[in-house]
Amino acid sequence: MPTSRRDLLKTAAAGALGFGLAPRAFAQGSPQSPPQRPPRQAGPLPDGIERASKPLRILILGGTGFTGPHQVKYALARGHKLTLFNRGRNPYMWPGEVEELTGDRNTGDLASLKGREWDVCIDNPTTLPFWVRDAGQVLEGKVGQYIFISSLSVHSSETEVGADESAPVHEYKGADPMRETQETFRKNVGGLFGPLKARSEKEAEVWFPGITTIIRPTLIVGPGDESDRFTYWPVRLDRGGDVLAPGDGTDNVQFIDARDLAEWTVRMAESRAFGVFTGAGPGFAMTMMEMLMGVRAATTAGPKLHWVPAEFLREQKVRAWSDMPVWVPGTAEMAGFARRSNRKAIAAGLTFRPLAQTALDTLAWFKAQTPERQATLASGIKPEREREVLAAWAAKK
Repeated sequence: MPTSRRDLLKTAAAGALGFGLAPRAFAQGSPQSPPQRPPRQAGPLPDGIERASKPLRILILGGTGFTGPHQVKYALARGHKLTLFNRGRNPYMWPGEVEELTGDRNTGDLASLKGREWDVCIDNPTTLPFWVRDAGQVLEGKVGQYIFISSLSVHSSETEVGADESAPVHEYKGADPMRETQETFRKNVGGLFGPLKARSEKEAEVWFPGITTIIRPTLIVGPGDESDRFTYWPVRLDRGGDVLAPGDGTDNVQFIDARDLAEWTVRMAESRAFGVFTGAGPGFAMTMMEMLMGVRAATTAGPKLHWVPAEFLREQKVRAWSDMPVWVPGTAEMAGFARRSNRKAIAAGLTFRPLAQTALDTLAWFKAQTPERQATLASGIKPEREREVLAAWAAKK
């Protein structure tokens, strides 16, 4: 059973690749990226959003992945002027005026950004440090704020409960971080993701000193998440019956709805908040039991939860995080996992929608997918294996 964030990354990446999904960290510029698709409908602007006091010119690097479309819709609703830069492989029909520039950061093609200025740049997909360097060479002195979406995986230890943004981060120990490519990253996702994100943060400070905002999200969830790492639970509980639940329910969990993250990111641009922030929810300490009970309350299937000890799951080779998504047992070396402080982010305006809303919206999104997509979840234990483990636990008791 994984015992470090690095192991979790390896498990998550292997699972994603096993189901034909490109992990978000290296989706842009991938040689295996899908051919250009017809435009997708981005959906309407969110309701009840007040206009910002000062419209901003916002450049979003990426913008068509998981959180990007939520950023775009919220920024449009706030009255901002949007420019997107990406390869144009995943076009959207936006509910407002959006300028779209094409290029490829993997090959250094940023020509369409030259000679332009923006109030803020939001960098969504970057893991490779040379992407930040290349963006800096073009945008230095051309933006008033650079927001880099990093990851909590930059932290080198999970032992400290309540650790904040000042906790130590990984050091890159390879030969040259600027020579790391998508190919080298693919070969060692678990070993490189955290160190390369941490090195990219440093590179951001080099090119945008004093105007850099670094956001380190935890597990990002909600409608549109193709990894199914949270989606598994609303879907499974909605199917009802006997449900395998991990541990004794007391292990902590942290996650953030992609919409909460996206909207807060835009507000961080509006307030020109600089520094490093932990993008983790919810706004209070939540256990695995509280999460599953909250998700169950949003369904009408009446599932029965069977809590199975972590040690027995380990014996049965049921893996944390992948077979049992969101969950990691709170062992000594992982005592701080999912227990990081988000006080600074909350003070800077991070808010959270109710768990029930995230669960219901995620379930509705999943049920709108094709039958083929619904047939196989990208995360979570398989139904037949779940039944086997529950039977073995019943026999042991």
